[in-house]
Amino acid sequence: MTQNFLKEGGPSPLTEREELLRMTADITAAYVSNNQIENSEIVDVIKAVYSSLASLETEAVTDQPSEPKPAVPIKRSVQNDYLVCLEDGKQLKMLKRYLRSNYDMTPEEYRAKWNLPPDYPMVAPAYAKRRSQFAKEFGLGRKRKSA
Repeated sequence: MTQNFLKEGGPSPLTEREELLRMTADITAAYVSNNQIENSEIVDVIKAVYSSLASLETEAVTDQPSEPKPAVPIKRSVQNDYLVCLEDGKQLKMLKRYLRSNYDMTPEEYRAKWNLPPDYPMVAPAYAKRRSQFAKEFGLGRKRKSA
């Protein structure tokens, strides 16, 4: 593999066209060294390799998604008994721990990624209500009576 060097000795970045030509030359040289072809066919091989590489580059640029797609529509991600993770579509009662362990993501990062409001729940509504009732039954959150 060849590298271009500046006068100072560092590598020179190739333009996209130069890189495409270099790859075409490398692939064509490898093909010609391993296959017997007529001299008149070499030009056709070069053209075919170059056009194939150029079309791959165009496809790669157009195939990049601009925004991530949620596993389910955001409106359907909050159900009474569960939340649906927008990353993978899994149904969960509690989303916070799942996001941290599977995606190393905080609730704030998750909300930002999917453009969710700050009050988007991390716990299924029915589960939160059950836990709240349980806490009230045990007197959690009340100040202790002084003796």
